[in-house]
Amino acid sequence: MAKAKTAETARPEPGVLLHRISQLVTMSGEPGPRRGRQMREINVVEDAAVLISGGRIAAAGESREVLRNPWLKEHRAELVELDCRGKVVLPGFVDSHTHPVFVAPRLIDFEKRVSGANYEEIAAAGGGIRASMEGVRAASEATLADHVFSALRQAQSQGTTTLEAKSGYGLDAASEIKSLKAIRRAAAQWQGTVLATFLGAHATPPEFKEDPDKYVELLCTEILPKVARQKLARYVDVFCERVAFTLEQTERILREAERYGLRSRVHVGQLTNTPLATILAHNPLSADHLDCLEKADMAALAAGETVATLLPGANYFLATKKYPPARKLIDAGAPVALATDYNPGTSPTISMPMMLSLACTQMRMTVEEALTAATINGAHALELGERKGSVEAGKDADLAFFELDDYRELAYWFGGNHCAAVMMGGRFADMF
Repeated sequence: MAKAKTAETARPEPGVLLHRISQLVTMSGEPGPRRGRQMREINVVEDAAVLISGGRIAAAGESREVLRNPWLKEHRAELVELDCRGKVVLPGFVDSHTHPVFVAPRLIDFEKRVSGANYEEIAAAGGGIRASMEGVRAASEATLADHVFSALRQAQSQGTTTLEAKSGYGLDAASEIKSLKAIRRAAAQWQGTVLATFLGAHATPPEFKEDPDKYVELLCTEILPKVARQKLARYVDVFCERVAFTLEQTERILREAERYGLRSRVHVGQLTNTPLATILAHNPLSADHLDCLEKADMAALAAGETVATLLPGANYFLATKKYPPARKLIDAGAPVALATDYNPGTSPTISMPMMLSLACTQMRMTVEEALTAATINGAHALELGERKGSVEAGKDADLAFFELDDYRELAYWFGGNHCAAVMMGGRFADMF
């Protein structure tokens, strides 16, 4: 494998030929998010090749087929050719749910939790989301951007090339705007793709503890309009839960998001069941967590376009006995994605390979289903299914290279990192 290029010196290649790939996982298939048995169809090609031109995939498949490509024959003298024997190559992971804008780990929360306190007890004691608020409010935009950039680099080192990033630890106008600007600033330094989400409705800040509806009013009439006018976010998210925002409050925020042309995503069903029919009427791109679901909710997800995004890292770190019902969701026909939920309180990991392992061992997903959920379905959860998530002609050349013999090892070797390189937009990124 060629030595990775630094971000400072990397330039679009005139053309790249990756050949003798031991296993290429293309994830090619029909348009749209994968459902049911489609999630097991990942299209593994041995002795494969990928031809890249202008940052996009020109051809991918069996080496003998790609090597017959007319463009390749005409331009081969100009190509950079890389021998990928001993490598498993797949589309870069799409992490469609992260919270990277924070300053410090929540170690007191961690100590309380290992001593037996639950999520709600920690929040009631002043921990939880609000514990990160003071640090974010006091930090400069540059400090926050540095932390976000560090998270992006860590994600890259594990094979992630596209990532959604939420605000949500500032909980006032100035700090939420600052958080979103920090995301934009960090994204400008990274070779991968970052999509920002405004999550002002993450928790009610202490100053509105006695009147949470007043905070919702502030979100809808002051903060959200500023975010929209400054084009700081592509999405709006709401934490709909008994410790956060009611269904009525959630609906109001979603209606305002629609009014400003912003798509929505929703944290829902993590601790208690919230019937999804009302929320799904707003056509959110994703409904995330979903630990607590009824049959009617599964049927509604299967009938619609909203992607069910499961976050097993939070269940692992919170030591809950109950994981999201992935098997039932897939069997019902709902499109399922996986994401890390990277955050300082309940899922301090940015490793998508770890999510693959948890999906298989704790939620009984097959390796193939987990890979689908971590790539093409994650891309659809971010409206990027036409560009990301599979190795197909015309798509962005976002690839992850692993020093493995078989793609199933990605979920087997938990806790380690076998990512040898990543390519984003046809360029290799430096790997520390």
